[in-house]
Amino acid sequence: MKKIVSLSIFLFTITVLYSQNTYILCGKLLDTKTGNVKTAQTIIVNGAKITNIMDGYVMPRSSVDKTIDLKDKFVLPGLIDMHVHIEQEFDAKTRLNRYILNEADVAFNSVGFAKTTLLKGFTTVRDLGGTGVNISIRKAIDAGKIPGPRVFTAGKSLATTGGHADPTNGSSRKLVGNPGPKEGVVNSVEDAKKAVRQRYKNGADCIKITATGGVLSVAKSGDNPQFTIEEVKAICNTAKDYGMHVAAHAHGDEGMQRAILGGVKTIEHGTYMSDTTMELMKKYDAYLVPTLTAGKEVEEKAKVKGYYPDIVVPKALAVGPQIQGTFAKAYKKGVGIAFGTDAGVFKHGNNAKEFGFMVEAGMPAIETIQSATITNAKILKMESEIGQIGKGFYADIIAVNEDPTVKENINTMENVVFVMKNGTVYKRK
Repeated sequence: MKKIVSLSIFLFTITVLYSQNTYILCGKLLDTKTGNVKTAQTIIVNGAKITNIMDGYVMPRSSVDKTIDLKDKFVLPGLIDMHVHIEQEFDAKTRLNRYILNEADVAFNSVGFAKTTLLKGFTTVRDLGGTGVNISIRKAIDAGKIPGPRVFTAGKSLATTGGHADPTNGSSRKLVGNPGPKEGVVNSVEDAKKAVRQRYKNGADCIKITATGGVLSVAKSGDNPQFTIEEVKAICNTAKDYGMHVAAHAHGDEGMQRAILGGVKTIEHGTYMSDTTMELMKKYDAYLVPTLTAGKEVEEKAKVKGYYPDIVVPKALAVGPQIQGTFAKAYKKGVGIAFGTDAGVFKHGNNAKEFGFMVEAGMPAIETIQSATITNAKILKMESEIGQIGKGFYADIIAVNEDPTVKENINTMENVVFVMKNGTVYKRK
């Protein structure tokens, strides 16, 4: 008898949970697909999905339903950042941390970074390189063990020997070793194929290559090409076989051209991009991920004595002033723009500063928001599930105090006051 009663209670609880609707009353609601702003709308959420959007303020019909009053707020879909590093937050001790932090230390730090990112309104991110702990963080978030954004991760970035993502750069001769495809270091077409397959085996969702030198790596050049075009093609073709797209860190123009011709989907940073490369990006449907916030940060920190190794400082001082101007030119030429910040190079949670820098460079406010929603959802092949507030989409919903489609209000994106992801409320002021 007790078992029957317990089963009845369980079934009743499950029925209530799945029949319970949440009615979100929105003062203003952004349609990211059209760019239109609607007033007095009601979003109905059941479970993890949006089941309906209705004109006017519609009240619940059942006593088990809930209401969330956002009538004095501006509501829009959860944001997508296409370039973060969820494992770290760069500071003057970062190089030392490589040798003293255990994987568990990295993981515990990542838990905080993930939560901070979500609470700032970024319900989805693409993590572009760490040690592999980022894959475990994704799994923990998916399993509901920790709060955080939906994560698409590259696991460990791919580099050439001595390249930007060679994990032994700056190490002593005793530690430098000879890393290969397993560690993400590629020196041939065969290495390239094996490295991609290893990332797939490890559980990565996408591939990230360092097509040129980088600013923060302990190496002289920040922009030289570091892969042959044959290696890039091998990476991209193999990634395609496994259902993954490829992102390419690139500051120098030659490396960008090889990456685009080789088949990458996104160019990260793009600092010294030429007109010719911009035309190639349009021709091959590649997107620029600007990371303007990171550019500003490295320039500022390079002026602090001792913050970066001496070999990094001139690279940081050169890239910082250049990156925003290149973005402005690329946007005006019609290059596709995908919102991404490089959070982790600067403090997680400051991702939304990117909107202001993009607007400052000449991109209309509504288009910056669309780049962080529908554009990024398309690249992730999630365009029918995230990036919009619509029937059947995941209930990734945020709210701010002012209308951010008005240029003068774009900084309101830095003050997200409501966050729902997959139908669960994580922040409400």
